[in-house]
Amino acid sequence: AVHVLHFSPPIHPCNYQNPRMFTGSTKLPPTKTPQPERLDEVYAALRKGLQSYLQVHQLELDSLGQQIRENKKNSRLVRALKAIERFMRRLEFHLSKVEELYEAYCIQRRLRDGASKMVAAFNLATGSKEARESLSEANKGYREYTEHMCSLENELESQMGEFHVKMKGLAGFARLCAGDQYEVLMRYGRQRWRLRGRVEVSNKQIWDSEEFTFQPLVTELLSIKVTELKSLANHVVVGSVSCEMLDLFCPLPQTLAVDINDLGTVKLNLEVTWRSLIILSQRFSLFAAAAFIIKSKCVVCVCSVRLTGTTRRPRPAQSPSDCCPIRALRTRRPCGSRSFT
Repeated sequence: AVHVLHFSPPIHPCNYQNPRMFTGSTKLPPTKTPQPERLDEVYAALRKGLQSYLQVHQLELDSLGQQIRENKKNSRLVRALKAIERFMRRLEFHLSKVEELYEAYCIQRRLRDGASKMVAAFNLATGSKEARESLSEANKGYREYTEHMCSLENELESQMGEFHVKMKGLAGFARLCAGDQYEVLMRYGRQRWRLRGRVEVSNKQIWDSEEFTFQPLVTELLSIKVTELKSLANHVVVGSVSCEMLDLFCPLPQTLAVDINDLGTVKLNLEVTWRSLIILSQRFSLFAAAAFIIKSKCVVCVCSVRLTGTTRRPRPAQSPSDCCPIRALRTRRPCGSRSFT
């Protein structure tokens, strides 16, 4: 079954703090078998997200340029403008590198397909010495192309940025009661985030961990499992679900409401921010320039890009709701899983 996650308006990523990083290995070992179909989907989503990043910053750049012309010359506006220009140059270089990796991957895929056909043809040939030598060379080439494809898949993963996730709590309407304790386990490949929380009398939720950073992976889905901790020997699985992460390559932060059980009576609220460039010196907040200018008592209109539907033309936002990238995040429930309401 496909479940739709509803997104609330994005939150400005101001006051950035260093996230709690996963201390173990976040890199999967090279896969034995390439996944070209899956990589096509990942590349399309990643490229679209990077292009959206550029569109948003271009609109912001145009707005700042207009403000500079209207206010003649303002040093703070000029500094903000130059900061956006530097970030856009880095982003354009990053996009070109991703495109080059994908082109190299497609070349290796075609070579591997050709080697596979040669292996099949030589297997049908007579058992002469020349045929055996040709078969051996074809098998060797097939293995080399396979290794190159796996290596390029891993290299693309290193260029996908990171997902910064913030825990916003559980929503259960009458399902949550004061004193209830819950455990949330998120698995993404070899990356794990386990956190526990309890519901206070005032309905406030206290969690032992609030932030985590996941490195995007090509072949994995995000698995979420919520368990109610009743006693040492009596834990009740509220529900589990797997989420497709390709829908999160978006330039604006998104607040997600994930349906944990089948009836949707228990939801997990998360705020996810995709950072396309993971180098600290390259992290430029989408609204940093606007916040900087507001502090200097200058009014700047920050524009956004509508990401829903098939349109690609950016348009200035007329209201806060126009800045919200609302889209459906695909989720899957594991076969044989049970959920309790």
